[in-house]
Amino acid sequence: MFRVADLGLSEAGVREIEWAEKHMPVLMRIRSEFSKEKPLSGVRVAAVLHVTKATAVLVRTLVGGGAEVWLAGSNPLSTQDHVAAALATEGIHVFAWRGQTSSEYYECISRVVSSEPDIVIDDGADLHAYLHSERKDLGSKVWGGTEETTTGVIRLKSLEKSGKLLYPVIAVNDSLTKYMFDNRYGTGQSAIDGILRATNTLIAGKIFVVAGYGWVGKGIAMRARGMGARVVVTEVDPVRALEAVMDGFEVMPMSKASLVGDIFVTATGNKRVIREEHFKVMKDGAILANAGHFNVEVSVEDLEKISVSKRVVRPNLEEYLLPDGRKLYLIGEGRLVNLVAAEGHPSEVMDMSFANQALAVKYIVNNKEKLEKRVYVLPREIDERIAEIKLASMNIEIDRLTEEQVKYLTSWEYGT
Repeated sequence: MFRVADLGLSEAGVREIEWAEKHMPVLMRIRSEFSKEKPLSGVRVAAVLHVTKATAVLVRTLVGGGAEVWLAGSNPLSTQDHVAAALATEGIHVFAWRGQTSSEYYECISRVVSSEPDIVIDDGADLHAYLHSERKDLGSKVWGGTEETTTGVIRLKSLEKSGKLLYPVIAVNDSLTKYMFDNRYGTGQSAIDGILRATNTLIAGKIFVVAGYGWVGKGIAMRARGMGARVVVTEVDPVRALEAVMDGFEVMPMSKASLVGDIFVTATGNKRVIREEHFKVMKDGAILANAGHFNVEVSVEDLEKISVSKRVVRPNLEEYLLPDGRKLYLIGEGRLVNLVAAEGHPSEVMDMSFANQALAVKYIVNNKEKLEKRVYVLPREIDERIAEIKLASMNIEIDRLTEEQVKYLTSWEYGT
């Protein structure tokens, strides 16, 4: 049972998945172990993830461990149709195609929920939200779930705080080998990649405004500076704003940044970060992009309201004409720029993120009787194991503590 755009694309999808596998040594190591041990035998997994080549490697790993996987896309514009086709030919229940309407998007989530999953994997928490609203009957039977994004973890912690969380959830996003690498290096590179593919603009010399200085914002700011941009950071958190200043970036409110910026990228996890008051004072030709999970950070509604016309000028790039003749350019309808206009994170960084996902699923299976209805972080030793495997795949060795050093770090007796 599946629904994809075109099964005829499967051969190209298989080639892409195989390319990703060559660049995901940690997950392939876990797959080898899963294939021998079958820790997920008989487990039904429902996943709502960006359907990309890296995701396919995770799906194959779960299947290798004995799981039955049902998969839907976590964004209407992020599915790679050839990858979805390849997974369908491998017997995966995949419901995903690029360009879904909102109703089709939620219908696909409904289809994977109808599988009555034991474990759920989500990217953005739309699957979790559906199980907590539309299908509580099935949500109450779920052993546990995982969450890939900062945005999703925020939603789940809200459910936990209100006492409405139906099952334990592993906040994979909060694992060090996820957010320190995926959010920073993955989004840092892939967001710039999406902007370049959509616009082919020169970044060097441009005033590049990054809204939000969390791990995603840090990565984007770092990469933009590396390409010669003059980077401005906007923030609401004084500690993060101070960190951006200490990292050498100019910091100012969006009301001032909107007057000077050439390229704007949002990375906050919040809504209407760039809105009507900002559009009205932007330079002619300013480029707008979003790197947050949902398409609410750049207020497309406001942009539509104040524009007299719009047109598509390049793939994934719309030009909005304002009454005074200025033109603003929006990438990918304000959706995730790195997945709409590019291919998402490099497989090498998703290797660690999806290794966390695979091991989180195994952790839930092994501990489902002990876990409470809370949001958890994976144990530190799992983080360290993933990092060790990754380092080994890069032929990098590190030091080990001596017995004397271990004793020194675990004792109180030693003084100066």
